[in-house]
Amino acid sequence: MINELVMTTVEWSRAQFALTAMFHYLFVPLTLGLSLMIAIMETLWLKTGNEAWKHATKFWMKLFGINFAIGVSTGIILEFEFGTNWSNYSWFVGDIFGAPLAIEGIMAFFMESTFIAVMFFGWNKVKPKFHLASTWLVFLGSNLSALWILVANAWMQNPVGMYFNPDTARNEMIDFWAVLFSSTAMNKFFHTLLSAYLLSAVFVLGVSSWFILKKRHEGFARKSILIASIFGLSASLMTVYTGDTSSKDISKVQPMKFAAMEGLYEGGKGVPLVVLGQINKNEDDIACCTRSIALPNMLSFLTTYDSEAFIPGIKDIIHGYIDHRGIPHKSLAERIANGKIAVQSLKEYHESKKNGDKEAEATALASFKDNYKDFGYGYLSSPKEAIPNVYLTFYSFRIMVGLGFLFVIQFIISLYLLYKKRWNKYVLWLNLLCIPLAYLATQAGWIVAELGRQPWVIQDLMPTSVASTEIASSAVQITFWLFAILFTTLLTAEIKILVSQIKKGPQES
Repeated sequence: MINELVMTTVEWSRAQFALTAMFHYLFVPLTLGLSLMIAIMETLWLKTGNEAWKHATKFWMKLFGINFAIGVSTGIILEFEFGTNWSNYSWFVGDIFGAPLAIEGIMAFFMESTFIAVMFFGWNKVKPKFHLASTWLVFLGSNLSALWILVANAWMQNPVGMYFNPDTARNEMIDFWAVLFSSTAMNKFFHTLLSAYLLSAVFVLGVSSWFILKKRHEGFARKSILIASIFGLSASLMTVYTGDTSSKDISKVQPMKFAAMEGLYEGGKGVPLVVLGQINKNEDDIACCTRSIALPNMLSFLTTYDSEAFIPGIKDIIHGYIDHRGIPHKSLAERIANGKIAVQSLKEYHESKKNGDKEAEATALASFKDNYKDFGYGYLSSPKEAIPNVYLTFYSFRIMVGLGFLFVIQFIISLYLLYKKRWNKYVLWLNLLCIPLAYLATQAGWIVAELGRQPWVIQDLMPTSVASTEIASSAVQITFWLFAILFTTLLTAEIKILVSQIKKGPQES
């Protein structure tokens, strides 16, 4: 059992990391999507010679730069927290987790940082084609940064391509390509990237609608609405598709998260898809969906393309089940028992090796290898500890999906009004209102991804409770509040600067 002091430290460390990550992701998606739209606008300027596209490029580039600067500062703090607050985690998987982060820093971030200077200050110093190339390379660098960070995160959700070294008690990478191209990594990358593009399109559409409402810079606003609507509609439709493929992947590699997303307590064949529902505790004191509006058989169909396929619920995962492919899955009690054998065998292996007892060493190592897949469960005391926060996971998932479909409708209506060359003030106000809703949708998505996999920091191998640094909880509390003040100040400053620049509008002279 982990003592109360360590548990308090873990909780504060989780809160601090969540605070940093959520603030950081307020800035990242806009950077990813704006960089592409800016590159498209500058390309149109060079192709057509229309100076209006150049003015649009420069205006959105200013907003990109403000956002980029603050995003970098929060991102640096986030990476340092792995060493300060999560040293046990960093030791356990540093050889794997550190590789994509190192590539991100050496290749992608340096590319982005180098050419961003040319993009901002090279308008009258380099040839137009070289400047355009720099803008596209900034886009490429920012998106490559996202790739490597998401590969690292995906490995935590689905650890593949590695080998646990019992001598060092560390996981070591043996297949880089398996880590990079795992189904979880590819689904996470494309879904996250496309949702960032969607948010950026909503932002550009909302700001441009404000100019139409104010009857200012209407030519610039129409061009921006055209790019944002086409870009956003394409991104939103692809986001729906990648969300579907990502959910299918989650059902295979993280069935407990999938059950929490659906609030599904008792699974079965032909499981309905809950559109709206209410989460309550049941007779077993487990949170699940007790009232719902649902589509019959649709969850089974969307997950497996078989409307009668078996989908496990929380109860099935706890007690063990056979999935729709005929693969048996052990009960959590059995996995906890096997995990404790693995933990104990690893200790005995090191003791036997230290004492020079070769026979005992070989026996302990064989026992450890037989039970390693359940290693992380050895740190849990009961099956209920393996259940994530169903309330937040369930509701966040529906907020994300519901808003995603709203944005699809928003882009279609905006394109229609643009084509008809008439505006509706209610639609324009809706476009403006959708800016904070887009941020809410992206934050809800990350809540599903990260809270939904708890209690695991590495799925099935390391629970969050043993990943943190053993430091005084007071030290983490102090830095939590310092970061909260710092990040709030940065966010307030960014919003003020963005609003100020938006009010000035594009320079058309």
